[in-house]
Amino acid sequence: MKLRILLISLSLLLLSWQKLEAQLAPPEDFFNSGAQLYISNNIPAALQRVEDGLKTYPDDQHLKALEQLLKQKQQQQQQQQEQQQQKNQQQQNQQSSQQNSQSKQDEEKQKQEEQKKQEQQKQQEQQQQQQQPQSAQKKDEEKKDKQQAEAAQRAQEGQMTPEEAKRLLDSQKNNEQFLQMAPQQKPRNPLRPVRDW
Repeated sequence: MKLRILLISLSLLLLSWQKLEAQLAPPEDFFNSGAQLYISNNIPAALQRVEDGLKTYPDDQHLKALEQLLKQKQQQQQQQQEQQQQKNQQQQNQQSSQQNSQSKQDEEKQKQEEQKKQEQQKQQEQQQQQQQPQSAQKKDEEKKDKQQAEAAQRAQEGQMTPEEAKRLLDSQKNNEQFLQMAPQQKPRNPLRPVRDW
């Protein structure tokens, strides 16, 4: 508890001493320290130091002139920062628009490549479809040629192919006439008993 009271009293003493020192310091000290801060490009600290000096010496012309200069410099810095932010934002917008246009171009290229692939696949399918009937026709022609060659060889040997035999039999069936069978015996009397011995 005593320590707490001691700390509070020390801090009050320190504050009152700073105020007293500020009141006792001549305006040139405020001006010189503000000017040094201005030269080191610490405008906010320099402005704070000059304003502290103006609180103690409100009529000092040097402090007023330095304050105006510092406020102008602070406004210029703010404007420059705003312009820089605008430039950065414009650059970001340009970059994003370039990225968007680049991504759109990439998408278009991908679409074109996909279309080309689809067209190539269609062409390959069409070629395959065209080749399939041709190959089927070739196979049919080869079978016919083979059958004809076999038929010619058998004809030379005197043999018939199964197809030729079938055709021959079919043609014979069409030419046949149906004959009625004549009974070999006299007609039987149905009333007469049948001999079975």
